[in-house]
Amino acid sequence: MGGNYFAQAALYLIEIVFGLYILAVLLRYLLARVRADFYNPLSQFLVKITNPPIKPLRRIIPGYLGIDWPSIILLFFLQGLEIIMIALVSNGHIPAPPGLIVLIIANLLKTVIYVHMFIIIIQIVISWVNPGAYNPITVIMYQLSEPILKPARRLIPPAGGFDFSPMIAIIVMQLMIILLVSPLMDLGARLSY
Repeated sequence: MGGNYFAQAALYLIEIVFGLYILAVLLRYLLARVRADFYNPLSQFLVKITNPPIKPLRRIIPGYLGIDWPSIILLFFLQGLEIIMIALVSNGHIPAPPGLIVLIIANLLKTVIYVHMFIIIIQIVISWVNPGAYNPITVIMYQLSEPILKPARRLIPPAGGFDFSPMIAIIVMQLMIILLVSPLMDLGARLSY
């Protein structure tokens, strides 16, 4: 009976530690993608904590076509390691390689979508509470969300002082979770055994 509590605690710690570091690497990748200000304090923090594994990878794998491949490979490796450790603690076996690959992709897609949804929701709250506020974090949030909100603004332009693009973006991202990520998770779980 007590072993179950230790397993739950181990799962919790695995998810927290890997989740936070995957988030840091993902944010570093996304910030590089949108060419965010490198001297922003958040950018500096992310670079500092993600440099130890990324620097050696850069010596082996260069960036290509403007894509930071070392960060992507590190994301795949970390997500795969998290899934394997959770599977070992939960049911004592490692997922089959095809299922593991599908689960890695599904989990990373889910994380990317949730990061963008969270940023957009925070921006909405900030626009209600303190519109026009300038802060290094709000600048980064704007740079990360603009590539998603811009197409939504073209679809439905602001009307009467209201910008409906965040609502459209959140609806589309939620549909992506339902129609893309969830089926991938189910497929990955089936292929894992």
